[in-house]
Amino acid sequence: MTSSSSQYNSYTIPNSVIVEQLKMHKHPEGGYFAETDRQTDLVPSPFAGGALRSLATTIYYLLTPDEPNGVFHMNKSATMHVLHQGRAEYTLITPGSPPTIEKKIMGPNIHAGELLQLLVPTGIWKMSRLLDEDLNGVTTSGSDAKEKIGCLITEVVFPGFAWEDHGFLTREKFDELWDGSVPPEAQELMKYVKDA
Repeated sequence: MTSSSSQYNSYTIPNSVIVEQLKMHKHPEGGYFAETDRQTDLVPSPFAGGALRSLATTIYYLLTPDEPNGVFHMNKSATMHVLHQGRAEYTLITPGSPPTIEKKIMGPNIHAGELLQLLVPTGIWKMSRLLDEDLNGVTTSGSDAKEKIGCLITEVVFPGFAWEDHGFLTREKFDELWDGSVPPEAQELMKYVKDA
């Protein structure tokens, strides 16, 4: 059974309501976020040299037409993404010789292979963005469409998120991934790399 994405794309809560009611702030990675839980129990993180971290942390994360993408970043901890509404494409770069690039869409159309959950393990560079086909609907449907296009997810980081376990992918690190010779299929991703 094949179905169009729009058949499944109900966007019931407007973006401005989400940002206001969930008390969201702009995220340094792009988009908006609000931390909703930080477990008080501490555990030694196997990904951070045994440093004590919260058992888990949870945030809401939102992309909107005004904040349509994040930039590449990596957490030492694993992160589970759970969809609430909307769609976004996640690009994952796994370091190696050569690095591998995967693209996955979080969205409600499971018949088309869209995901309701996405686990990103430790050691993976990731970024998310709204899809061009969805953003094109904003320009053709008027200003109200900006309220009904986006992607709202929950992220659960385990062991819990700590800024010292986080890093942005810079242009220098991006070039190093490919030993200075970035292939054509990766060059389009450079616009999602944070300036040093």
